[in-house]
Amino acid sequence: MPRTIRITAGNVTMDATLNESATASEIWDALPITARANIWGDEIYFAIPVHRAEENAKATVGLGDLGSW
Repeated sequence: MPRTIRITAGNVTMDATLNESATASEIWDALPITARANIWGDEIYFAIPVHRAEENAKATVGLGDLGSW
């Protein structure tokens, strides 16, 4: 079952839906996560306490997609 999370970076808040992957489940279990965000171009990224091998990896993601590496 998909689960919704809320991500806040500065004064920007977005809701996101986690898929049903093992990685998404591990992220869900690690919530709440507080981290210092970095910006690269139009991307906001930050470290989280979840470390897994690649799962359904893609070279590029769509606008609004969440990614992990």
